[in-house]
Amino acid sequence: MSIKFHLPDFAVHYRFNRVFMAMMKHCPEYFHDGLEIASFYGTFPQSLWNGGRLMTGVCDKSYVKHVVSEFDKLQIPLRFTFTNPVLTKEDLNDDFCNYILKTADNGINGVIVVSDILEEYIREKYPRYKITSSTCKRITDMDTLNSEMNKKYDIVVMDYDFNNKFDLLEKVENKDKCEILVNACCQPNCPNRKLHYSEIGKKQKSICEHIRKHPNKPYDARQYGFSEEKSFTNCPYVFYDPVDVRQHSTHVTPEAILEKYLPMGFNQFKIEGRTQKIFYLVEYYIYYMVKPEFRDKARMALYSNLVKQGIIGEQMK
Repeated sequence: MSIKFHLPDFAVHYRFNRVFMAMMKHCPEYFHDGLEIASFYGTFPQSLWNGGRLMTGVCDKSYVKHVVSEFDKLQIPLRFTFTNPVLTKEDLNDDFCNYILKTADNGINGVIVVSDILEEYIREKYPRYKITSSTCKRITDMDTLNSEMNKKYDIVVMDYDFNNKFDLLEKVENKDKCEILVNACCQPNCPNRKLHYSEIGKKQKSICEHIRKHPNKPYDARQYGFSEEKSFTNCPYVFYDPVDVRQHSTHVTPEAILEKYLPMGFNQFKIEGRTQKIFYLVEYYIYYMVKPEFRDKARMALYSNLVKQGIIGEQMK
């Protein structure tokens, strides 16, 4: 059975991921047998429909076209994280997000959704897109999860509170369309997770509003009613690194993937990190996708090429 990984991020981490893919091509012996990149997920800055992680900054439409074209040549799907849970019907008219979907409408790309109104809109206006049900829905009941699995989704990203609960995982239907988030930084059974996603969605909308109205003025969250407490900026789990997350009961190890999840019929795995530092991504990618005996060699090769490409500083030489 193949091991399918869904990786972050085709926009912010575009150059990093191109270097990593080159290493996969030139050094296949480093990687687990049957491993494939099933998609890159994320979105472009200033996307009103974005959710899950806050995206700041601006992005030129020419960059959107370039990135989409390059991944189209590689025939690797992009999945847009349009998981903002607080969208209105008016928001469906957003020019930038519609431009993204028109530009990337190639029959293999997908959209990750939470909002019912956005899902309905995309199914009607852009029927060729693959639709993924997001973990941001926070589905923690097995009957509800299986109901979601039986809907017209190509993939359902399971809530990571199910991770490693193998008695429950045996009951998952359509395991082949279930995507498992392996390295969640959020605390298990977090009581504020859904509220946090909602606040991120509201803040994303305020950022996009600010860019439209004041393109040359710095964004100040306080002017839009966002305090540090309301924005969850003091949550300690936001700062967890690749070592810290291994403490969580929801952390899925590479050994568990190979020895437990694959034999059970699960073969789709998501590595989070679209707003993470490049050094964190290096550790996650090496940890999950490279054979243990090649990890040190692969890490050094990856860092060396990141320096050569100017993606990380010369001081790393």
